[in-house]
Amino acid sequence: MKTKIPHWITAALAATLIAGCASAPSVSQTPSGKTKSYPLDLCIVTDNDLDSMGGRVTRTYTGKEIQFCCKPCVKRFEANPGKYLAKLP
Repeated sequence: MKTKIPHWITAALAATLIAGCASAPSVSQTPSGKTKSYPLDLCIVTDNDLDSMGGRVTRTYTGKEIQFCCKPCVKRFEANPGKYLAKLP
């Protein structure tokens, strides 16, 4: 036997979930909500010019803006971020 949930309960639950998601802190932000700008002129992974592969790719990692020369560099960075973060001043 199926039980029908009243519409108002479904609506209240959805509103609660949406409100909870909206107030949850973003993983890609610093506690103040601002990211630190990228200090290098080169890709953090390959040391190539940021525009050498058609356009830079920007990501935020633990509140820091990181820029790459291409999308494959993002995957290489994510595999071992500590190795590349050591390049930052």
